[in-house]
Amino acid sequence: MKRLYRYLFLLTVIAAATAVTGQNLTSSPYSRYAYGDLNENVPAGFRAMGGVGFGMRNNRAINPSQPASYTSCDTLTFMMDVAASASWSRYRDATGQRNKANGNLEYVTLQIPLWKQWLALSVGLLPYSSVGYSISLDGETADGGYNFNTAYDGAGNISEVYGGLSANICNWFAFGANVYYMWGDLARTRTLTFTQSGLTPTIQAEIMSISSVRLRYGAQFFHTWGKHTVVAGAMYENKMKLHSEYMLVETQTLDSIPIYKDGWQLPTVWGVGASYNWDKRLTVAFDFERQQMSSALYNGLPGHYSGLRDRNRYAFGVEYRYNPMGRKYVERMMWRAGVNIQDEYLASIGAKKYTASIGIGFPLYSIGTTINTTVEYTHRGKKTGLEENALRLTIGVGIAETWFFKRKL
Repeated sequence: MKRLYRYLFLLTVIAAATAVTGQNLTSSPYSRYAYGDLNENVPAGFRAMGGVGFGMRNNRAINPSQPASYTSCDTLTFMMDVAASASWSRYRDATGQRNKANGNLEYVTLQIPLWKQWLALSVGLLPYSSVGYSISLDGETADGGYNFNTAYDGAGNISEVYGGLSANICNWFAFGANVYYMWGDLARTRTLTFTQSGLTPTIQAEIMSISSVRLRYGAQFFHTWGKHTVVAGAMYENKMKLHSEYMLVETQTLDSIPIYKDGWQLPTVWGVGASYNWDKRLTVAFDFERQQMSSALYNGLPGHYSGLRDRNRYAFGVEYRYNPMGRKYVERMMWRAGVNIQDEYLASIGAKKYTASIGIGFPLYSIGTTINTTVEYTHRGKKTGLEENALRLTIGVGIAETWFFKRKL
């Protein structure tokens, strides 16, 4: 029990530190609109496989994207997963190019078996979305009498704490559900300043505050024969009211004008995935996800009136290790690669987001811990507009320790 208290204390400290610092996970101008950049919440090892998750069952990975997967854990094992990332981005448009760097804690998750192989629990802290950008544009009035600068700045995150249960209904089917508490502020500021003296700058701030709950359901079918294992999974989130408040602040008068309150909905989300594993050495997986943004309320109107569209995401990944029980360390290492293609949920952007990823899992055999490293290259935008190229390094530490057994005297 002392070890349990230590890990719970560590989780509390990390969660508190994340809530206090609130650093941005992005610096992309594409996060300027709506909810910003959305996160997929798959563990670091699966991120190296393109972000697959709905059809993945792994007894050494906590997979919050698929609540049905928690019963894949060993019945005697406590698990904990912590990851952090650093990213380097280059943005290019007609005015030139800019480089940005970001880094932060990605997630913290725990998982324990509750009743043999039939019931398991997972809890953790995850990011939902991030906003972070800084844009500056120079111009002049129509009559040419005044020169001005318009600066657009945004910052903020929506975070979530989740708790999930998974149950094996039989030897080939599992069902699970996550409940999330979401909170955070997204702030966007527009500043208009004039180069001529005597003209007062104008600053407007739009602040969206969120405190809400959402649900996710998952199911998996799985079967093993000989050296072959096949898993098929599905995920569903129903459309729900997003408890939030949207304020417009005029800094010259310090007036706060509530534009909308509870005028948003979380969209219907569903996804399917499948994986095939051969001899615990080779894994191939595929995911498809759809977020129905266009039909969910945004600013009090259906999303398509506000320029939102449905978002499709495709992910494909592979993992290979030569021999899980090999004597040589390199034989036990996990080599991963994947691709991810997704639509932007803003119709005005139009371009897709492409991500290619590679990674290596370094198992610490004696203590059941794996260090997962992932490198992702992301491209989005068009050369005729704003083009973004980013490189992200993610390092996750997955701890698995045998706790729940009776010692013989």
